[in-house]
Amino acid sequence: MSEIHKFLFEGLPVRGVLVRLGGAWTEILRRRAANSATGSYPLPVQNMLGEMVAAAALMQSNIKFNGSLILQVLGDGPVKLAVVEVQADFGLRATATVTGDVPLEASLSQMINVNNQGKCAITLDPQTRFPGQQPYQGVVPLVGDAREKLEKLSDVLEHYMLQSEQLDTTLVLAADDKVATGLLIQRLPLEGVGNLAGSRVSLAHEDEIGSNEHYKRIALLASTLKREELLTLDADTILRRLFWEEKLLR
Repeated sequence: MSEIHKFLFEGLPVRGVLVRLGGAWTEILRRRAANSATGSYPLPVQNMLGEMVAAAALMQSNIKFNGSLILQVLGDGPVKLAVVEVQADFGLRATATVTGDVPLEASLSQMINVNNQGKCAITLDPQTRFPGQQPYQGVVPLVGDAREKLEKLSDVLEHYMLQSEQLDTTLVLAADDKVATGLLIQRLPLEGVGNLAGSRVSLAHEDEIGSNEHYKRIALLASTLKREELLTLDADTILRRLFWEEKLLR
């Protein structure tokens, strides 16, 4: 069973989405395990791919776009490539190419960014293309502004949204062998519609980035959500525990 819960904070420039993907995610794992040539994913790869599935579903649900959203990470570690595609109807495909040993406690950089060559790409491929139209793609390295390695997929995607879309975003992601799930909190653009397809917040409001007090307060609450809570609690319980003092519009 898959769940997508969108919500707004009444009177505040903040929106949120919570997703829980059950059957679609376990089917991806079942097919991989049934492949006699590869067998199951190593646990760190499974969890990373599950977080990618949740993140891609969050981003697809957060934009108005008739097409596929494709999230990729690629690099120079034992995991050469991981790809997730979420279609407009939320059909899912996900796979990872593993060419070396992955330690049980491997971090993101140990899997895919050993020598700072790793990248994250997000592609929007419209279902119907006009003549000459190309998919929109944004690419960022798996490092921060100071060239430090980013060890969480959520950090990579938050950095992407800030650099490419000028939107403050907080992501909490988790996955195991039963569910891929995530919470997205985002500051609403002050003018127009901000989305991954390329619209931008006006220069006049760029000074709001990182400084909106309402967003910062909501993001701080969201960041207290623990992995085990995200994996085991239902959506209503999560939202009530995190934002019990806020009025949510759902």
